[in-house]
Amino acid sequence: MKFIKKNLLNIILIAVLAAIIFIPGLRLKIRDSFFPIAEIENAVKISDADFDLDLKGINVPNTNLKTLRNNKLIFLNFWGTWCPPCREEWPTIQKLYESQNTKVDFVLVAMQDEEQDVREFLKKNNYTVPVYIAESPLSDKILPKIFPTTFLLDKTGRILLKEDGSKDWNSKSVHEFINAFVKESIK
Repeated sequence: MKFIKKNLLNIILIAVLAAIIFIPGLRLKIRDSFFPIAEIENAVKISDADFDLDLKGINVPNTNLKTLRNNKLIFLNFWGTWCPPCREEWPTIQKLYESQNTKVDFVLVAMQDEEQDVREFLKKNNYTVPVYIAESPLSDKILPKIFPTTFLLDKTGRILLKEDGSKDWNSKSVHEFINAFVKESIK
């Protein structure tokens, strides 16, 4: 009993660390609660040339990324049907799309995928988020190094957020972040 009283703080700390390490998803929830923005790169802008990306629409008409510039925020996500973390975050992207599509242009680019596989994935899961396949080379500034990679860009092409890896895109912190930038851009 003396041992427990003497080391109670250490026991609690070890229990909390063990919970963070061994309970799936807890680490992500803690990160999103205390550090809602993975990476803000205010100094990095996507240039006009970087925006010149021809996109073949899978469930929407074909477009070029530059036609979306200066309209709204852009949620630009690079993913693949073959990628487990990409498939894991899709339901949260769909929910974010359903609630924020009037404020944000969603551009999900399927990479290293066959068009038919992408169509089947969307149909099977009833996803309606705009999905494309890139038909021109990607700029080094947006070329993903891991999948998924997501950018949130403002109207000028400034990178507000870059997330390498999966994320709960329907979290309160993401909605607050988007709403804050939408309010700022209205001013």
